[in-house]
This record gives sequence, C-alpha cells and structure tokens, in this order.
Amino acid sequence: MDLDAILAAIPSKRILVIGDVMLDKYVWGDASRLSPEAPVPVVRVDRETAVAGGAANVAFNLSALGARTELFGWVGEDPDGRRLRELLDGGRVGLLPGAVSPTIPTIVKTRVVCRRQQVCRLDREAEPSVYALTPADLRETLAPAAERADAILLSDYGKGLLSNETLRGILALPRRPAIVTLDPKPRAGVDYAGVTLMTPNRSEALRLAGIDDASGPFPAEAVCAALHERFAPRHLVITLGPEGMLLSEGGRPLERIPTFAREVFDVSGAGDTVIAALTLAIAAGFPLPDAARFANVAAGIVVGKLGTATASPEEIRRAWQQGLRDTAPLGQSPRRP
Repeated sequence: MDLDAILAAIPSKRILVIGDVMLDKYVWGDASRLSPEAPVPVVRVDRETAVAGGAANVAFNLSALGARTELFGWVGEDPDGRRLRELLDGGRVGLLPGAVSPTIPTIVKTRVVCRRQQVCRLDREAEPSVYALTPADLRETLAPAAERADAILLSDYGKGLLSNETLRGILALPRRPAIVTLDPKPRAGVDYAGVTLMTPNRSEALRLAGIDDASGPFPAEAVCAALHERFAPRHLVITLGPEGMLLSEGGRPLERIPTFAREVFDVSGAGDTVIAALTLAIAAGFPLPDAARFANVAAGIVVGKLGTATASPEEIRRAWQQGLRDTAPLGQSPRRP
C-alpha cells in the first residue's frame, strides 16, 4: 500500500454523505453505590459532552482525513440541532441547505458512562416516517450536490431517511461519479442493489445473507455468494471485529486482512471510519486491497479512543510506520483464503 499516495489524493475529492444524522451526547461520571429506590447505580455527574453521530460522524471522518465533505440528513430547529450545526461548522462539514427542519426533531443518543463503562443509553427520535425524503428533496437538494461529488456515501442507521424509495431515487440521480458506497442497516424489505461498495459488519452480513448467526467460524463463502446474488455490489468488505476485514468481489472471498488495532477501548463509530476511508481511497482510484488496508489502519486508531472519534492523516502515518517497525507482515499482502 502506498499510504502517501492515498493521503495525497484525498484533498481533491468531494464526497456527499446522505444518511441518518444524529447528536451523540455523553454524561460522564462515577458510581460508588446503588440507589435505595431500585437496583441501579447512582451516577455522580462530572461533565457532559456532545459529538456528531451517525451519518454526521461519517462526514467528520471524511473531513478529518482531508476530503471536501457535504452532508444531508435531517437536523431540527431545536437546541440539539443548533449544537449539532455548531459541531459541523467546526469540523468543516457543509450541511446542505434544506437539511434543517422546523418540524423534524434532531435524533439524539445520550450515553451515561462511568469509569469508561457505558451504564445506559437514552434515545430521542421520532417515528421513521417523519425522516423520509420527498421527491422534492431529491430533486431540489440532493441532485445538485450529487452532480458535483466524486462519490456518494449512504450511511444507513435505520431511522427512516434511506427507504427503498429514497435509495432508488438517489441511484437514479444524474451524477458525475459512478461510485456509491453504503454502510447498511438490515431490515425487512430494504433493497440495497446497485451500489459500488457495501460494508456490513459480521452480524449485518449474516442477516443480509439470510444465514443464522452461528458461534463457529464465519461462513465466508456462503455469505459472500448470497450477498452477491441478492445485491451484486462491485466490492464487498465485511468487518469482523478482532478477526479483521473480509474482502470480496464477484461473490467470492478475496482475502482476509488482520485487524490493525493494538488497543481497543470503544468500537463506537469504527464502521463510520471504515466506510469513510474506503470511499476516499476507491474514489481516488486505488484498488480494493489498498483501500481496505488504509481503512483498517484508520479504524485501528479510532477504536483506541473512547467514544465516536476520527483519525487524522498524521495519526495514520505514525500508526502505519509503527506497525511496519513492530510487525513486518503488516506491510505485506495477506495470503488468500
């Protein structure tokens, strides 16, 4: 992998992210006793923070890597929406005009964390139908942005924006790129056919393939064949957590790349980093194995941080060079399965 070439190509790329935007809040504290009212911990709050989540975190990852990034996902005209817009401005992410709505509430996930352990999560969101796109949204807001983008990245969190109708509408937009990448959220009746790249995790891939989750080895050949038959993506990358990444084309496994992570504190948002890095490298013309190695290094950095996070070009360079020094095979191509 020519890491410097990939990083040098990224700043010239413009990526349009479409998906479920949300605000991730964190309540940080400590707990030393149980409540007398119920068998739950009493959390003494030390501080509260907020970061961009969902498709907004994907956009943040793209921007952190140096890409010109535009984003469409519903943001409400509410305090949480204003906070999210401030974060997007600070992260150099351009929220498309028309994405801010006076009637659609901002999606918010609030995590309570004690001593680096998540105690619970509180979700605030409307019904999926509230977040659906209209033909006017596609025509007036997304079509102009699609025409100036080098790639369209679809970040599906299953909140209602990426319905079957919307997916077909996006794929039918007049657009310059042939590249449409997708991080899926499997659910009944949703057809993801027609995309360039899909990046499900282990459980998502099994569900999309219609295979029961088993405790044994991952059934790579069966899953890759089923996903190709059903959706026919040009590229398929399945993230397998500690087992690394499985690459597939034409319904056949190509190779498995071992994980680059050295320490794992939090896997939140790692999938966002993977699809962001993969999309950029593929949009820049690099082959799937090189794009996957690049994404693997970026994700290895992110899981070493607590909470949703990003990886910078400088961090990626340092991690790659350290990996080459520590373990020579990290710079070599893995053997094919």
